[in-house]
Amino acid sequence: MEKTIRIAVLGASGYTGADLVRLAARHPNIEIVALTANTHAGKPMAAVFPHLSMLQLPDLVEWEAVDWTGVDAVFCGLPHGTTQKITASVLAANPKTRIIDMSADFRLRDPDVYAQWYGHEHYATELQAEAVYGLTEHYRDRIRTARLIACPGCYPTAVLTALLPIVAEGLVDPADIVIDAKSGVSGAGRGPKQNTLFCEAGEGLSPYAIASHRHAPEIEQEIGQAAGTKLLVNFTPHLIPMSRGELCTSYLRLMPGASVAGLRGALAARYGDEEFVQVLDEGVMPQTQNVRGSNYVQIGVFADRIPNRAIVISALDNLVKGSAGQALQNMNVAFALDETIGLRQLPLFP
Repeated sequence: MEKTIRIAVLGASGYTGADLVRLAARHPNIEIVALTANTHAGKPMAAVFPHLSMLQLPDLVEWEAVDWTGVDAVFCGLPHGTTQKITASVLAANPKTRIIDMSADFRLRDPDVYAQWYGHEHYATELQAEAVYGLTEHYRDRIRTARLIACPGCYPTAVLTALLPIVAEGLVDPADIVIDAKSGVSGAGRGPKQNTLFCEAGEGLSPYAIASHRHAPEIEQEIGQAAGTKLLVNFTPHLIPMSRGELCTSYLRLMPGASVAGLRGALAARYGDEEFVQVLDEGVMPQTQNVRGSNYVQIGVFADRIPNRAIVISALDNLVKGSAGQALQNMNVAFALDETIGLRQLPLFP
């Protein structure tokens, strides 16, 4: 008999929450029992997202109205700064619930670093110590037993998947990493913002949060751990006028004795058994249109014109592998299911 996992989605009226519902609705082991969205409480999900109107879903409610004792897993798609207190309340009501957080509230292990980058103190430091970073392919063993899983941001997922293996093997200089990142507009969330209006974002390419993006310390945390030292990375994000998709280009200095072919070989060896990470053959370029709507990551490795330097490019869908898809992948791991269930859909093209 297949196990049934009763889930709730916090922040179901956002893009990540909606994509989580889209994926979970066709997962054979999932029953969606609660959807929360305080600003849309009382509405049917179809009124907020008409593309989900064919599904039989519970109406949206305020999070305080949910009976957490009957929930096996909670997916959190709330803005940063709100998940910490709510998570504490949920776990107090049901300590056996598995929390799969898609926000930034538990990604940074050091509460002081969190306060520095997010502008307020960490509200649940007692829970931070048990949070497991949810980069599935690298923390799978810890995710299996974790009660609180902190899913990475979309940019860190793309960057870290491409760089962690080659940094850990000492093939590139971790102190000389330059990351040029580009994301579709959905990465900014569903709330109205001037810079994401059609007339502001369309037909243009814009950098933002230069030298101050909150995903930078997350990238530094994980690369620093792989390298065994504290470090800084040069990370600049850009807004692309498309709905979804993300492409990160990392410029790297090779360590003595390392080669571009060696980087590609190390990545291919590390991810050879991974369903969702595709290391491309020499000369094949990652493209966002090749992963759109899917849980796949593409990685390409290229020689720079500058001697002893390499260029590593990674592409993913920021709402799937960069958020909801990876969250569902982590749930599969946590509940001892086949990791690919509910995530086998192929990319949408064109």
